[in-house]
Amino acid sequence: MRQRTPSQTVPDREKDRARHALSVAGPSMSITAANTLGTAPPPPVFRAVTSSTRPLYQLLRAIGFTNKVHVEITKEGIRFMAEHARVMQGVASLNKALFSTYALNLPAPSDEHDEDDEEAGEPPPPSFQISLPALMETLQLFGTADAAARQAKAETDPYRSNLRNYRPDAFMHQNLGVAGTCCLSYQDEGAPFSVAMDEAGVSTTCSIATYLPEAPDEIPFDRDDLSFKVIMQSRWLLDALAELAPNSPTRLTVTASRREPYLRLAGSGPLGSSAVDFSRGRDLLETFSVRERWAQSFKFDIVRSASEAMRISSKVSLRGDGQGVLSLQFMVEVEGGGMQWLDFRFVPYLTRDEDEGDDDGEEGDDDDGEEDDGDQEEGRGR
Repeated sequence: MRQRTPSQTVPDREKDRARHALSVAGPSMSITAANTLGTAPPPPVFRAVTSSTRPLYQLLRAIGFTNKVHVEITKEGIRFMAEHARVMQGVASLNKALFSTYALNLPAPSDEHDEDDEEAGEPPPPSFQISLPALMETLQLFGTADAAARQAKAETDPYRSNLRNYRPDAFMHQNLGVAGTCCLSYQDEGAPFSVAMDEAGVSTTCSIATYLPEAPDEIPFDRDDLSFKVIMQSRWLLDALAELAPNSPTRLTVTASRREPYLRLAGSGPLGSSAVDFSRGRDLLETFSVRERWAQSFKFDIVRSASEAMRISSKVSLRGDGQGVLSLQFMVEVEGGGMQWLDFRFVPYLTRDEDEGDDDGEEGDDDDGEEDDGDQEEGRGR
């Protein structure tokens, strides 16, 4: 009696079909994966990640006197430069220590470069212009802006001391343990500046348009020709401006001398004039060095534009060079981010001596021209 071979069951048939499908689809799947890897976009030129945008917001707010800022990304950090009417310049340098991740991928030079290009070294760092209000509004979306963002919207006294402002808040997201990250990235030249925020499971991505850099000329400041240098606590300078403000001055005169008054800030305007003098004691002026008497006048409002930097910083260095340019360099202490720096430069008013010198030069040129014309007329008469 012949034994019947049991027929294949339905589940076994399905398994065989599945194995056949996998054997056929396997190579195609691997090819697809390889193609996907081959077309993967290159890494962004710049990428940085931080868990707190509050220091970024505070430092950028200190130079918020203009709409567009010039951005330069280097291996040491990000540099934001703002300028106003070629007479005021503010620079906020964000050190890479502010970020938990900081990567700058400069494009490698091609093999077709000439010898001159090889001698030039690395390619220039990425630079572009960006809207500062748009960037600050984006950072305010992240919860770690917290108290700084709320106080920015309130009408607070612009001359409040830094000891009474930006105190830690018990309801800050960091203190409450709310996890979040903020990623800044720049894909390539001409691409938008991207700010991606992930907070409490909610992701937000903002793309801010970038503009071609105008390569603004920095206000020249000669560090080798310093007329004076003073280092003191920032709140003393902030309080001095607060003393001068009630008279609505239009001009601020800064005087540094080896004799009394050693350092004087004088404000003058249509309602009168007032002055604040600083003694030379170590309890007030940590460093006082004067090579020669230095006195220059500046527009009061542009110097007052640096009051936010005075408020958030701990120390300020006042320096003046031989050309009359005033430099205010602020040291800002950031928890976990080390020391950050804000640098302001101001161009003074022209003095009467300079005006008279220019007028004399023009008159001299006119006189020479008249003499030449006279000689020519005499020659024609002959």
